Amino acid sequence: MTREESLLAKRFVDLSRQAQQKGIVVFSEFLNLNELNIFRREISNLYSDYELSGGYELSERQMIAFIPDALCYAWNYPISCLCITPANRKFAEELSHRDILGSIMNLGIERSALGDILVDETEIYVFCQENLAPYLCSELTRIRHTTVKLQSVLAKELNIQPRKEHAEGIITSNRLDSIIACICRTSRSQANQWIKGGKVFLSNRETRQPSVECKPGELISVRSIGRFRFLDCIGETRKGRLKMKYEKYI
Repeated sequence: MTREESLLAKRFVDLSRQAQQKGIVVFSEFLNLNELNIFRREISNLYSDYELSGGYELSERQMIAFIPDALCYAWNYPISCLCITPANRKFAEELSHRDILGSIMNLGIERSALGDILVDETEIYVFCQENLAPYLCSELTRIRHTTVKLQSVLAKELNIQPRKEHAEGIITSNRLDSIIACICRTSRSQANQWIKGGKVFLSNRETRQPSVECKPGELISVRSIGRFRFLDCIGETRKGRLKMKYEKYI
């Protein structure tokens, strides 16, 4: 574990201690998959209970709530969901995740203050720390050359789903390395390197075992590459290889 990772692990334990001692819910910032993996290693050292959420069911970046024993008040995550739409659709550009993230960070906002950014065909949803929502609504007026408007929405009232594409592939088995090689269109040896190098997360948990078998419905994340969901095997080819279905999140 690097020095930065060790400091983060200690911070999780400290936040848990604060929650228990003060009798209040204490929240982390938004955490990426690697940071969440570090947190899971420290669960046995926590002083309090905990929950995780990124604002919607399939969130990748999540916030931890450290919950003291015998909590006697209701609480909510300090997460806001902002809907971004072009001021004039006729002159709007097609905006990417990178465009939106870059424009927000150019306002001086740290990545840890932001959750997932979901790009839909007609709307964009950004999850952020609650205290940042008014500032973003006021200051984020343009992304690239497109004038935009922002408004806070209740994520629980929306059917927010990441965009995804359905695809099929051919694999030798449902081993993780075989599936990653197929969906990422790379060699099995490269897939093994990614897995053993800590770049692969299965159902949001790091795994370094190329031979682990994927179950239908499991989420596969490859850092710097993308997210996928293994759906199922749907038959065999004439040579006895497996046909599989999967989803690619875009």
